[in-house]
Amino acid sequence: MLDESLLDTPEGLAEADRRGLLRGAAEAGARVRTAARHAVEAGIGDLKPDGRPRAVLIAGPGAAATHTADLLGTLAGAGSPMVRLAPSGVAPAAGALRWELPGWTGSVDLLLIATPDGSEPSLSLLADQAYRRGCTVVAVAPAHTPLAEAVAGAHGLFVPMATSPYDQEEPLAASSPGVFWALLTPLLALLDRIGLLGARPDALEKIADRLDHVAERCGPAIATYSNPAKTLAAELADALPVVWTEGPSAGPAGRRFAAALAELAGRPSLVAELPEALAEHSALLAGPLAASADPEDFFRDRVEEPPALHARVVLLRDRPIGGLTAAPAARDLALSHDTPISELEPEEGGELESLAELIAITDFAAVYLALASRA
Repeated sequence: MLDESLLDTPEGLAEADRRGLLRGAAEAGARVRTAARHAVEAGIGDLKPDGRPRAVLIAGPGAAATHTADLLGTLAGAGSPMVRLAPSGVAPAAGALRWELPGWTGSVDLLLIATPDGSEPSLSLLADQAYRRGCTVVAVAPAHTPLAEAVAGAHGLFVPMATSPYDQEEPLAASSPGVFWALLTPLLALLDRIGLLGARPDALEKIADRLDHVAERCGPAIATYSNPAKTLAAELADALPVVWTEGPSAGPAGRRFAAALAELAGRPSLVAELPEALAEHSALLAGPLAASADPEDFFRDRVEEPPALHARVVLLRDRPIGGLTAAPAARDLALSHDTPISELEPEEGGELESLAELIAITDFAAVYLALASRA
């Protein structure tokens, strides 16, 4: 059950936030600026790339690396294929995870390593393997870690991760918004330099400004009625989130939101992109999870039994290109089954700013839902 009164109690939220998740969300803009500075100091701006890589391989553990790969692949498009190297192993521990390069990897490819840990032996071995195949290596990780030494030995480029004195060492720290932006920002600068996407220094500064703006709107001191993140968390209190996205910038934000709901708040959710989502989830909205299903179950014990879980659509939209949008059809489908719908649409700005705003609001919402549910 969600304690909605806690949402408007900043002191209570701070006490419940033992992993520093709210602080990570609030400091996301500062992380972007620090990470951009680290990228400059590491020499990314001085690189003279000899054409685009044939493929970009991305390796790293946890949610932050997964979402980084997803976002970079979306932004880069078909410029160079983005291949995430999923780890294998018997446990999600630094010493148990294993990464392998595909057999076709060679000198015309680029390996990116993104990790908030840096002690994974297999990532150090991966950097060495890439060096022996002539593949360029770039890594973002905490400074003074085994991976930093391995990348130096592989004659690669190492960018120290932008860390904070408040970073926690909990297993879920990789889901923190601050960690995500600390890993992503240097790689945005790198891929801009080699021509795979547009993320010049002024664009990174705009991302930081937009994240600061969202933090002002969604901070713990802002009341629920005027706070879009708290409002969304309250709306999802007893709901199964059905996350629909529209537009290239909204896709990664929706997938990250669904993962954060599971990893931070322990909430199941579904995510799909419009217009295909309408066919994929039509039967779901008409079934027992529909809001209109058994609205008055006479035999339910309203004291001992929690309320039934019903779907709620969360529509994340980027501005449609050419005016084409499936949003009206999405609203019609949801409302025809008495399913409530929440909508988020970013303010005017570039693609990176829009993406940053959607990610930031949903990150805050996932954190509020996690804190208020476990109080």
